[in-house]
Amino acid sequence: MKIGVSSYSFSQAVRAGTLKFVDIPARAKEVGFDVLEFSTLMLPEGETALGFAPRLREAADKAGIPIVNYTIGADFINGSNGDWRKEVERLKDEVRVARILGAPGMRHDATRGFLPAHKGPRGFDDALPTLADGCRAVAEFAAGLGIRTMVENHGFFCQDSVRVEKLMNAVNHPNFGWLVDMGNFLCADESPSEALGRAMPYAFHVHAKDFHVKSGNTPNPGQGWFQSRGGNFLRGAIIGHGDVPIVQCLRIMKKAGYDGVLSIEFEGMEDALKGIAVGHANLRRFVAMAE
Repeated sequence: MKIGVSSYSFSQAVRAGTLKFVDIPARAKEVGFDVLEFSTLMLPEGETALGFAPRLREAADKAGIPIVNYTIGADFINGSNGDWRKEVERLKDEVRVARILGAPGMRHDATRGFLPAHKGPRGFDDALPTLADGCRAVAEFAAGLGIRTMVENHGFFCQDSVRVEKLMNAVNHPNFGWLVDMGNFLCADESPSEALGRAMPYAFHVHAKDFHVKSGNTPNPGQGWFQSRGGNFLRGAIIGHGDVPIVQCLRIMKKAGYDGVLSIEFEGMEDALKGIAVGHANLRRFVAMAE
């Protein structure tokens, strides 16, 4: 299993000016990661993703760290003025960015769900046909460029393992799979270990993420916390410091025969560079423990 890190983990440091986005590959290599995942490119003023991608590829090659995935947003219900076909066309350029980066995989969102102004049915099963059509069209295009596509259990709508599994089977394409985020299931108040067991047959890539969790029956803990769909309180944590059963999840992954990439996605309040380094050391140790 290769241990990677998402560039999103470094966002705090980039925003603070202590790290340039283009220097993320060198820092990830310095920490000891095997591979790198680029997520939501923080573009210099006047740059486009297609124009900036070659510089990131060059930086990764110079650092000696492969780029294994490219993660971007998408919404087949609300994006591109509600036209899922136009959203597919927009995403084709993102697939081209992934190819420039040399990433063999690209993760895009499915939808954030129906907006409050939407009239008519608004359940997941109502959205599923459109989501499947959009995801399948992107997967088919990306297959021609040698890039596998995937969605992540992400947000509050396309998040539950049962819902994402429905999408996997509705798309039913060999080039389409699941970026399984072990922590994100808590956003829908779902047990990470139970959900991971359901998700692994479809896994193309896995995120290691940890959260502190407090009951929604307690007072709001304040800054840094957000609420799950069911009203519980969550805050990003250093890997191993929170409440996600990471070792149990790793055992489930190994039992399923998963030998792909496991990328840290750090969202904590702690100093990002320290949090990433501590999380990396912990994750290496946990992988060795999870027999």
